[in-house]
Amino acid sequence: MNLRKALERAKKEREVQGDAAATPVAKGGPTDSSEWQPPVYSESKSVTIDIPTAVKNHCVALSTEFPEVNYYKVLRTQLRQMGQQRDWNTVMVTSASPNEGKTVTAINLAATFAREYNRTVLLVDADLRMQMVHRYLGYDNQLGLLDFLEDKAAMNDIIAWPGIEKFTVISGDRVVEDSSELIGSPRMHALMDELKNRYDDRYVIFDAPPLLDVADALAFAPLVDCIIMVVGAGVTSKQNLKEALALLPQDKIAGFVLNRYQGPNKAYGRYGYRYGYGRK
Repeated sequence: MNLRKALERAKKEREVQGDAAATPVAKGGPTDSSEWQPPVYSESKSVTIDIPTAVKNHCVALSTEFPEVNYYKVLRTQLRQMGQQRDWNTVMVTSASPNEGKTVTAINLAATFAREYNRTVLLVDADLRMQMVHRYLGYDNQLGLLDFLEDKAAMNDIIAWPGIEKFTVISGDRVVEDSSELIGSPRMHALMDELKNRYDDRYVIFDAPPLLDVADALAFAPLVDCIIMVVGAGVTSKQNLKEALALLPQDKIAGFVLNRYQGPNKAYGRYGYRYGYGRK
């Protein structure tokens, strides 16, 4: 019951704060002499995580009570150390093929980063052919990255706050077939520059499409600082992994997450996750 209790507590905190939502307005920060304070979300809509859906989809890092969170903490620490050395703050999470665990990895990694004292996180659903982040978290949302790239929505309209401090999400319902052209568009390049440089305390994590499925991830790779490859134990073949890695800029491959999910033991209970992390 730990995850349900944690999410219910977060929901109550969100209700107390009112309709605050998606655009962070920093009160202090790394460049200020004052003590760092969490941002206030003031412009876009708030959303509510559906607890049974989040549990079903293995979003364990939404609560600190699950032992599997420790694996994400190790991954976070290693990424942060590399990021400090190389000025990294944009991370692409991908896999060789579908159904290898990239989306749940991106969600859990983002939630883990949001627990840092002086860091905020924006999780972006960049799989424009299959928007799944908001579905994994169990809330409805019409507008996403696609709407911004097609100039149908402003940035403030596509960011949602799911009631977790320092954590915002971009994920919408609309999908498109010719998405690689949008990923490589000048509007996307301008957005990446904005996301990377506007806030010194923000990490941006992108859930990108599988590498061998469509060309989107290849178009996306040059835009990010580093790339995490999710490998599904018993799912990802050596040949597919080899082919996927050959497509990526080698200097951007930060490492791998081994997803050994074996299914839930029981509702709201502890999960059979085993995550490993390693450098290439």
